[in-house]
Amino acid sequence: MAERSFVEEVKKLRLGAGQEFRGEGILAVTKALLESGVSYVAGYQGAPISHLMDVLADAQDILTEQGIRFENSASEATAAATLAASVNYPLRGAVTFKATVGTNVASDALANLASGGVTGGALIIVGEDYGEGSSIMQERSHAFAMKSQLWLLDPRPNLPSIVHAVKMGFELSEASHTPVMLQLRIRACHVHGHFTAADNQRPQFTLQEAMDNPRRDVSRIVLPPASFAHEQEKIHDRWPAAVRFIQTQQLNEFFSADADDVGVIVQGGCYNTLVRALERLGLADVYGNSRMPLYVMNVAYPVIDSEVLQFCQGKRAVLLVEEGQPNFVEQNLATILRQAGSSTALHGKDLLPLAGEYSAHVVLQGVRQFCERYERLPPHTERAASPAHTAPASAQANSADVLPPPAQPLALNVHPRPPGFCTGCPERPIFSAMKLLERELGPHHVSADIGCHLFSILPPFNIGNTTMGYGLGGAGAAAMNTQASKRAISMMGDGGFWHNGLTSGIANSVFNKSDNLTIVVDNHYTSATGGQDVLSSRALNVTRSTGHEIERAVRGVGVTWVKKVTHTFDVGAMRDALREALTTREPGPKVLIAQSECMLNRQRREKPLVRQAIADGHRMVRDKFGVDADTCTGDHSCIRLSGCPSLSIKANPDPLRTDPVATVLESCVGCGVCGEVSHAAVLCPSFYKAQIVSNPTRWDQLRERLRSHIIGWLQRNEAKRRAAYAF
Repeated sequence: MAERSFVEEVKKLRLGAGQEFRGEGILAVTKALLESGVSYVAGYQGAPISHLMDVLADAQDILTEQGIRFENSASEATAAATLAASVNYPLRGAVTFKATVGTNVASDALANLASGGVTGGALIIVGEDYGEGSSIMQERSHAFAMKSQLWLLDPRPNLPSIVHAVKMGFELSEASHTPVMLQLRIRACHVHGHFTAADNQRPQFTLQEAMDNPRRDVSRIVLPPASFAHEQEKIHDRWPAAVRFIQTQQLNEFFSADADDVGVIVQGGCYNTLVRALERLGLADVYGNSRMPLYVMNVAYPVIDSEVLQFCQGKRAVLLVEEGQPNFVEQNLATILRQAGSSTALHGKDLLPLAGEYSAHVVLQGVRQFCERYERLPPHTERAASPAHTAPASAQANSADVLPPPAQPLALNVHPRPPGFCTGCPERPIFSAMKLLERELGPHHVSADIGCHLFSILPPFNIGNTTMGYGLGGAGAAAMNTQASKRAISMMGDGGFWHNGLTSGIANSVFNKSDNLTIVVDNHYTSATGGQDVLSSRALNVTRSTGHEIERAVRGVGVTWVKKVTHTFDVGAMRDALREALTTREPGPKVLIAQSECMLNRQRREKPLVRQAIADGHRMVRDKFGVDADTCTGDHSCIRLSGCPSLSIKANPDPLRTDPVATVLESCVGCGVCGEVSHAAVLCPSFYKAQIVSNPTRWDQLRERLRSHIIGWLQRNEAKRRAAYAF
């Protein structure tokens, strides 16, 4: 099951012309696709557009009614290649995945698509996973758009602008025969608002018509000599057509363009942040009406030379707010102004940070410096601290007692909290077992992979040397296939396995006669992207085929040594399986499949059922683990070998001992790993398991009274014995 259900929200997708649509950015994108007459949609989940895939999955009946084919693609490359349907047919299609890693995976298909061009509108919706909240390397989609001559839309982050960008994206694609990328940042995906809906449109040209009347245009196929002509076609035909459409449809926006002789040029996605900064400086009102000239580039690429020169005409200076590095737009604007002989000064990364997310604070500082330089701050506005605006020493002394003390750095008060496994995660005991085995066999080279298991790189496990991409754990250890006394260990999850790992990792190791070990963590979902189903998921999915075993696929490509641990919470069994895999004399690649369901998905499914059962008066039993404070030695090896968030410490009840003892918090889900680790590591007998009974029966109550009576009697006797020894 997915992280979030949109079953109720998708009902809004049926709204018709004139009705008001209220909701989240992701829902607005889906509604815009329906209103655009799209024929097919495909994609791969990943932040920040995971929820778009979830919305599409939950809206399956609406898509079917409209004759739209929805593909939950095996990878971003699979999704991008789906757009091949728009090459020869007037079919509108859209694909979605997160950038930049998704764009990198899809690059081969996208490059070929951009070279040959399209007949129908082709829209690539990329979630720009950049800045705060990102889980990937910090790069931009802009570079790929420039490299392959794809037009890049970056709309203002409000629902009307996003919906308009989706619709115009299809039209721009058809007008210029070029695929179009629509970039949505994290906050744009989840912004809430409203817009006036239109009727959903069935595709004007259907997939059935394409199948019944196949078309072939050899000039669209990327083979010489046609491929040589594609580059010329991009520059001489497609680019001018795109520029004409962008200008005619006024996709870029001007606000208060002639209000002053200085102005700001901003990427559409940064518009809200900029206007907030202007409002703080007294240069815009709370409704976003700016008194400073603004040129908003809702089309980030191509840059429209005539619009830039029009905006800069008569202005002493402009500030470019361009998030990310390299500064592609700034370089482009500098060339345009230079070649036109413009005297307008251009500022950008000289006043704003070279890299990193442009938060409101960052933009405020940059805009303030720009306005101070050109004396455009209102008189009452507080100026930035600088030698020119530092108050006299006497004034500082007089105000010292009324100014609040400066805030201390956050790091002085809050301990670092690196990301880690969830409470009850079935992957934690895998790495606990690996740490235990290190005592016997020593450390091994571990090639990590994208997914939840990547958290093993951080404390308390500190396992993992490199990570190269989703499903590339096996490939990342390919060079380590030597005659050394130790085997390299590769990691991958079930999501990464089906995404890329089966071919690039497992099959490649068979082909090259590797002797290394690959651990496939099979928790039945692509847990890292929100819990979506994969081929090996055990859940019954009415729209997808599930239940295909990883073991069969692995044996199918030639692996002979395959072991499966069906309950990873058994740390001892997990350790023994790892030992066998790392010491067996059998040649060839080894694959160890570690299976246990993702605890988050299990809790999402079971907790509502348990709550309802308790409310209905049914007897329910829940396991709860704890630590006997009198037995705990305060060694804390259990915490170091587990790292579970529900394991903590508390003051030692023994007045003669100062070391704090371990304790189990209420967040415990009863997986038992802490106790299993302690048992497997032969640490201590302080862990115990209790049962919490809701709606107990009379027999439960009788047993509890009897148990309490006996324990109380023993405790009283122990107290008397201790009191006697005290004297």
